[in-house]
Amino acid sequence: MANRLHNLFGNRTVLFDGAMGTMLYARGIFINRCYDELNLSQPELVRSIHEEYLQTGAEVIETNTFGGNSFRLARYGLQDQVAAINKAGVRIARQAVDQLKDKQAGTAWVAGSVGPLGIHLEPLGKTSLEEARTAFAEQIRGLVAGGPGVGVDLLVIETMPALNEAEQALLATREIAPDIPVMAMVTVDEDALCLDGATPEIAAAKLTAWGADAIGVNCSTGPATVLTAIECMAAESSLPLVVMPNAGMPRAVDGRNIYLCSPEYMASFTRKFLKAGVQFIGGCCGTTPNHIRAMKSATRAVEAQKVSPTHTSRAPIVTETPPAPLEERSRLGRLVHDGKFVAMVEIVPPKGIDCSKELAGASLLADLGIDVINVPDSPRASARMSAQSLCIQIQQKTGIETILHYTCRDRNVLSIQSDLLGASSIGLKNILCLTGDPPKLGNYPDATAVFDVDAIGLVNIVNRLNHGLDIGGNPIGASTGFSIACAANPGVPDIDNEVRRFAYKVEAGAEYAITQPVFDLRVLEAFLKRIEGFRIPVIAGIWPLTSLRNAEFMKNDLRVSVPDSIMLRMQQTPTPEAARAEGILIAQEMLETARPMVQGVQVSAPFGRYTVAAEVLASVLPGTTKTAKQDTTEGTGVGKL
Repeated sequence: MANRLHNLFGNRTVLFDGAMGTMLYARGIFINRCYDELNLSQPELVRSIHEEYLQTGAEVIETNTFGGNSFRLARYGLQDQVAAINKAGVRIARQAVDQLKDKQAGTAWVAGSVGPLGIHLEPLGKTSLEEARTAFAEQIRGLVAGGPGVGVDLLVIETMPALNEAEQALLATREIAPDIPVMAMVTVDEDALCLDGATPEIAAAKLTAWGADAIGVNCSTGPATVLTAIECMAAESSLPLVVMPNAGMPRAVDGRNIYLCSPEYMASFTRKFLKAGVQFIGGCCGTTPNHIRAMKSATRAVEAQKVSPTHTSRAPIVTETPPAPLEERSRLGRLVHDGKFVAMVEIVPPKGIDCSKELAGASLLADLGIDVINVPDSPRASARMSAQSLCIQIQQKTGIETILHYTCRDRNVLSIQSDLLGASSIGLKNILCLTGDPPKLGNYPDATAVFDVDAIGLVNIVNRLNHGLDIGGNPIGASTGFSIACAANPGVPDIDNEVRRFAYKVEAGAEYAITQPVFDLRVLEAFLKRIEGFRIPVIAGIWPLTSLRNAEFMKNDLRVSVPDSIMLRMQQTPTPEAARAEGILIAQEMLETARPMVQGVQVSAPFGRYTVAAEVLASVLPGTTKTAKQDTTEGTGVGKL
């Protein structure tokens, strides 16, 4: 009977909120208080937490009733307050949801939280199964009182330590509220077993048979164990899956229990959960609005990957307007399509409004025969002139084609779509899709990052626009017609993850790739071999070193693989002039060695010295006998993939 949940949410991914107890504890409520009773004594405090989760993107909030059964409330002498506490919990959550609707910010749902009784049932304890079912029924009556729109929209039976207790909760639900959707979740130990020793497979089969609309795992030792358990459950049931892991195991720090899993860590597992087929996801102990915000961004990124028109699991999109062939979209597209060797130079936007030096450099490079100018988007999270602005000025004033770097750091999905439509309308034809460096690396470390999607999701968005469809799949008329590039880092320590992400980018629609600066050609060769099964044209990044300090920065700060032999060569240069000359020589050697392996090179102009880039490219350019006064604009242009 999973249709009950399907009627509410369809098949889409749904994000729940995080921990209530963690938030109450953080706001000064001592652990020896009855948190459920706060529904009566401090309703505004509880509502403020609901509202905070809704503001971070949660679509479903759970009532503050996890311990709202007679057995747990009896510890505080509140066993006669079961109905009042549960009704108040629903009323508070409804107020938070209604306020969201009043602000026209969206729609959300209220889920009634039903936790374990906190006692052992027979045969391990003296409480009978019938007594347990009666206690669950009493709580559920309070949660559903008033009917649709007043009571809860669905019920969440969670953190069940034993299957016999979960069964009684499900039986009580079907007795009291047969039409209410219900999720049932067990908690597992470090071995991914239920606390009564049952395997996840057995739990899945039994919860399904007992009438749950969705099954899953919550709480437990953290997301890694929950992932193991949910993968086992997925093999035994066709029901929708739900996970709500703890933010790891708590650690005692200065007398307080602290959960140490970061929002970024939880976001990384969100992607893994969704890949495993989970539809409903949220957080348990230790998760906060910051965790839910990060998990929301992760779900958006995964959803963006799912909407590629080329994805084999989707039905053909009949309203699309396919882009022109790659060779007809831009000069760069033709070079890539025809297999010609491409020569690019990177020009970093200025920190102010005067871009005369950059335009002069672009003009010089155009005269020398450079094919394309590459313009980074606020590299190293620095505040600079808009890359889009510099691109269009270069094209209009020098005639050379540009490729726009575009990062996800500063834009939500609405801004991304607006920017890309505008870029296409003013004549930009090539785009490099990047995730972007986090703000903490730049000169404004406290700036807020967005990251609604990552580079993979961005490639999907551009690909959709290229097919005449907006992010929601609605036709926009003419396609944008970008040539789509992605980035790659052959020297990253976790090369398996890099190769996997590269494959996703290709699947999403990337048509050629540009690498981070490469100094170890053995690393490049190994990377190219790893991607043979999904190879697209690769343009190698080359950075002419200017000094030993510059080499140390690339190796240690930017984590680029720089061989010891190159470090030694730079160390042995006696003067700054000799160091720059040696850096150019190293870059020239790399170009000649890499040339048979790749379809082009992107040469950076260190510190705005454009003639240095031209000198590196002397062997592939027709006009490098020309010279120009060197520039001194700073920048690295190295962005996060």
